[in-house]
Amino acid sequence: MDKILMAADAALRTLFARPAASQPSPAQGLAEAPMSEAEQRLSGALMRVNHVGEVCAQALYSAQAMVTRDDHLRAHLIEAAREETDHLAWCRSRLDALGQRPSLLNPLWFAGAFAIGVAAAKVSDKVSLGFVVETENQVSAHLGSHLGRLPDQDLASRAVVQRMKEDEERHAADALEAGAVLLPAPVQQLMRAAAKVMTTTAHYI
Repeated sequence: MDKILMAADAALRTLFARPAASQPSPAQGLAEAPMSEAEQRLSGALMRVNHVGEVCAQALYSAQAMVTRDDHLRAHLIEAAREETDHLAWCRSRLDALGQRPSLLNPLWFAGAFAIGVAAAKVSDKVSLGFVVETENQVSAHLGSHLGRLPDQDLASRAVVQRMKEDEERHAADALEAGAVLLPAPVQQLMRAAAKVMTTTAHYI
């Protein structure tokens, strides 16, 4: 029951509360450069997509922490979720600064990621960690593509995305070290297809 309540608390905090970061945003102290309306919309859309990714990360880690019986792994997942909370808060701050809103479909994204996390963790801890590795690798690649698309003068968003990319790569490496098994190619492809649907939709909604 305690684990279920913790997962419910994570869902409510992620979807309906203003996230609070434990570390200063990489954008802190960087001046907002003038941008055209189109550039501002683009930055906002990309940061909305990144915010959705962090909503899903909260769901995935919360589900895995709820299911696993390994106390050490649970502590590892909770710590990773804490860092993802920083990312969530940083993305939300950038959305506010850009005059944009989070995705209206965040409850749907959270529910889907939570279900995947539960299913993976039910198979085994190693498979659960394998989902972490593949998810973080895909997120890192996606963030890298955003660095190529964000307006050059939007230094604040670029700083946040770069820091997030570094953290996601570290999370993937940590999961591998913890004993993750690599997922089969068809599963990886299915995850990429699902992520494509999510990111394309979140860009606008």
